[in-house]
Amino acid sequence: MSFAVIKTGGKQYVVTPDQKLKIEKIAGEPNSKVSFDEVLLVSDGSSATVGKPEVSGVKVEGEILRQSRDRKKIIFKYHSKARVRKTKGHRQYFTEVKITGIK
Repeated sequence: MSFAVIKTGGKQYVVTPDQKLKIEKIAGEPNSKVSFDEVLLVSDGSSATVGKPEVSGVKVEGEILRQSRDRKKIIFKYHSKARVRKTKGHRQYFTEVKITGIK
């Protein structure tokens, strides 16, 4: 089983071919191709290559499935005995990507 560790949006993801994942929003239209150049680790099942800090010559390719916003996150701050209650909401943008190959 081959897999890779990529870095995008300040986060690291373990990805395999034909996997769908939600990442921080990146530019692009649905059904367009995207390439991740920051590959930190590559494994083909029998051996692994670890980058210092990145593996050179390896790319992870994917396809953008959709651009959307996540469910609302509620931020609630409460101070007892001071009658302080603050409610805030936030919807984060994300991009859903299908990994097509590790090259």
